[in-house]
Amino acid sequence: MEWMEVLKKLETGELRSANKIDGIWQANVEVKKAILEAFKNGNNTEQSEFGWPGFVDKHNIPARKFSTADGVRMVPGGSSVRTGAYVSKGVIIMPPAYINIGAYVDEGTMVDSHALVGSCAQIGKNVHLSAGVQIGGVLEPVGLAPVIIEDNCFIGAGSVIVEGIQVLKEAVIAPGVILSKGVPVYDCVHGRLLEKGEPIPERAVVVPGNRPVSDKLPWAKEMGLTMNCAMIVKYRDEKSDTSLELEAFLR
Repeated sequence: MEWMEVLKKLETGELRSANKIDGIWQANVEVKKAILEAFKNGNNTEQSEFGWPGFVDKHNIPARKFSTADGVRMVPGGSSVRTGAYVSKGVIIMPPAYINIGAYVDEGTMVDSHALVGSCAQIGKNVHLSAGVQIGGVLEPVGLAPVIIEDNCFIGAGSVIVEGIQVLKEAVIAPGVILSKGVPVYDCVHGRLLEKGEPIPERAVVVPGNRPVSDKLPWAKEMGLTMNCAMIVKYRDEKSDTSLELEAFLR
């Protein structure tokens, strides 16, 4: 399939850059190769012909435009959605926000101000990406699954989720949490350390934390320095569900 057709099918949701197969998220390698091919075949051009005077980008992947028929609320003020990104009906995009090529944003999701949805990231239904959230993109290596945020998750302001981290259904990520492959996640409820690359469990409530430095850094340990970590301090209950329901009134 040619890259032009792939980009069109990404926009309609017919294709995705990652799919959940037998319960495991896997990158769609052919789709990611097609996206890279599109960049290779694009030429930098002034974007006034697409309605964006003063901007320069590849001629074949301009920023998308929306109409009321799309069912998307794209609030004016500096947001951009690139060609090849899927944005479902009922999505709200507050300015300024950016959704990159290959990303998938499902229905009812809120992309708040200063939020980034990186290339090929997969965002589920009724997710709230709060102000300043950074969802990293993964185009290369093509076999690496991108960041996944499943249905009904709440991602707090200023959180950073990168390097293919997966957040499963209904999880809550508190403001300021950083999740990457190098940041350990401690499940304080079950008394265990999540394995490297293990998804954030369903309905987990994750907060930022600190941990002592290792014995390999004796001076830092002597100084009482600590390193960043994330902690699961509870799993969602009726009280936490009620506090998150307030968001529905904003829609």
